[in-house]
Amino acid sequence: MAGLDIDRLYRDEAGRVLATLIRVVGDFELAEEAVQDAFQAAVEQWPETGSPDLPRAWLIRVGRNKGVDRLRRRIRARSRQGELEAEVLADPPLAAAPDEEGADEGLFDAGLADDMLRLIFTCCHPALGMEAQVGLTLKTVCGLSTEVVARAFVTSHETVAQRLVRAKRKIRDAGIPYQVPPLAILDERLEGVLATIYLVFTEGYAGSSGPSLLREDLSAEAIRLGRLLDGLMPGRPAVRGLLALMLLHDARREGRVTAEGDVVLLEDQDRTRWDRARIAEGARLVEAALRMPGPPSPYAVQAAIAALHAQAPRWEDTDWRQIVGLYEVLLRIQPTPVVELNHAAALSMVDGPARALDLVDALAARGSLDGYHLLPAVRADLLRRLGRKDEALAAYRAALARARLEPEQRLFVRRMAELGP
Repeated sequence: MAGLDIDRLYRDEAGRVLATLIRVVGDFELAEEAVQDAFQAAVEQWPETGSPDLPRAWLIRVGRNKGVDRLRRRIRARSRQGELEAEVLADPPLAAAPDEEGADEGLFDAGLADDMLRLIFTCCHPALGMEAQVGLTLKTVCGLSTEVVARAFVTSHETVAQRLVRAKRKIRDAGIPYQVPPLAILDERLEGVLATIYLVFTEGYAGSSGPSLLREDLSAEAIRLGRLLDGLMPGRPAVRGLLALMLLHDARREGRVTAEGDVVLLEDQDRTRWDRARIAEGARLVEAALRMPGPPSPYAVQAAIAALHAQAPRWEDTDWRQIVGLYEVLLRIQPTPVVELNHAAALSMVDGPARALDLVDALAARGSLDGYHLLPAVRADLLRRLGRKDEALAAYRAALARARLEPEQRLFVRRMAELGP
């Protein structure tokens, strides 16, 4: 198998392989080493033997054997072979799975066989801080680089790396169990789990860096986990709202890029390419979430906004006043700078770009979104609509300097070319 194929397999499967190996060997760092060993074995053996029919199952079996070998060496080094080796050998050998989709499925509480969800709940233990919970899951479950995780948190690579090391050490030293907790205490971890799943989806829906806007594997994995969580915790408006939000965004996937991989803005998308079945499902879910008792979930409010976009027959038919009203609700329950930016962009379609520009400039002056490329991008669009060409060009240059995703970089270059020299 070519090196490129190994790279793609690592990107697609490393998270699931790691999730199963953590269950098997019971240690984050040991499992990470076993994953690397398994992929190294694939690089060495597959060019001669050919790739197996079930690559994930092969990687898990090899990783388990490598992990057990490493653990036995540790046992011997600590002179506690008899006691600890009994624990290792008590775990039965990992048999070949009947099909690739089920190859890494293990025993799961509440009847749900999914090591990925089990791993997310482990990472989202309340003993860890929220940023550590989300960052650790993005790194281990999704295989995202520390640099990408740092950009998701708008912080430095070093800060995230230290945070991840401390989180794994705390899981090990505190003996945090690798399991889905009992239903009675699920809610205390729900916020971190939902944030993690949504960040996984976001990285697949609009990547933070690289040559492609979309990573369908991550989006599909997040939606799969959302469905599992909705089955595990039915009747939760936040869970139902998040699933609706992901489905409604994902429904527009086919219209968001050209054949060459360039960004197509919402107003220019071919709406006949949108997945109407997903839009209908997402609309039903968000309606159900908003009718549930209690205060509205931020995810449900965002899903309601996405539904208004998805259900508009044309860009010109978008109900911007209702969207602005929903953003104002969202600002009351989730007052973040990114929500403020989105609210200003929507308000520009109702009150005009000048009013929205005042809000964006005030937001920029606070410095809370320094380094966030969409802040100057929104500002540039408002300036363009106001006919302030030179200022718009400067703002697009700032957005281009901050963007790490190549399709977005090309979009900003096109916008600058449209404005002329």
